Amino acid sequence: MKKWIVKENDIRLDKYLGTCTEYSRNQIEKLLKENAIFVNNKIEKASYKVKENDEITLVKEISTTTKIEPQPMDLKIVYEDEDIMVIDKPSGLVVHPGSGNKNNTLANGLLYYTNELSDENGTERPGIVHRIDKDTSGLLLVAKNNTAHQILAEDFKEKKIIREYVALLDGEFPHRSAIIDAPIGRDPNNRKRMTVTDKNSKHAVTHLEVLKRYKGYTLCKLKLETGRTHQIRVHTKYIGYPVHNDPVYTNKKCSEFGQFLHSKEMDFEHPITKKHLHFSSPLPKEFQDFLETLEEKNCK
Repeated sequence: MKKWIVKENDIRLDKYLGTCTEYSRNQIEKLLKENAIFVNNKIEKASYKVKENDEITLVKEISTTTKIEPQPMDLKIVYEDEDIMVIDKPSGLVVHPGSGNKNNTLANGLLYYTNELSDENGTERPGIVHRIDKDTSGLLLVAKNNTAHQILAEDFKEKKIIREYVALLDGEFPHRSAIIDAPIGRDPNNRKRMTVTDKNSKHAVTHLEVLKRYKGYTLCKLKLETGRTHQIRVHTKYIGYPVHNDPVYTNKKCSEFGQFLHSKEMDFEHPITKKHLHFSSPLPKEFQDFLETLEEKNCK
């Protein structure tokens, strides 16, 4: 049990705790939801305005130490300054630890590279503002402090950060473009998959534009209006043109490389300097080599 005596007035409880404790915003939010924080022996909402001499009591211990080990890793850093990093993630690399997997993730590599990482998303997701799937390659934003993290998270929420993907789809998509507006939720028949469903789902919109058609395949550009788990993979499967080589959402035997889905472009405003930034990542060699074989077949 921990206690604090308030020395200020008229500040929201959650914000006050963020300044006087070592806990992250996410940790404070969780503690408040779990009724683990009392003010003058009463449970108060996050919006409660603290008063001088209020007694705040925390009745639950929470660890602020890092639970994952730093590991040396060959990180491809596209950009770095004192506030943010942009990483070009290879296919096959998990972004952060999950159940039963504490090692060999991007988070482990980031911790080895620097101890200047935000902890807004908890100690097991250092610096991680958003994620891309294990077998999706390409650009990923990392925050080096909580101020940058909070601003970037809000910019993602407000759709100010533009992400553009390139994917190779199975089948020849007949239209030049499409807007896929279909809610996504957990697949009730397979908890490791997501699906288009009206039950326990979230609004999801993907913009698709055809770049080139091959015999049996379509290369396309996709922009996310929302950021749901497996969104592009679920939406393209839903319209009948799944991402090529996807080990989860196709019934075909897939190679170790994983889905041909690449986070290629990113546009955003720097959270601190407010400078406009644009980054682009080339397609992975496996992706590019396969496209070249399709080009050869098209020419025959």
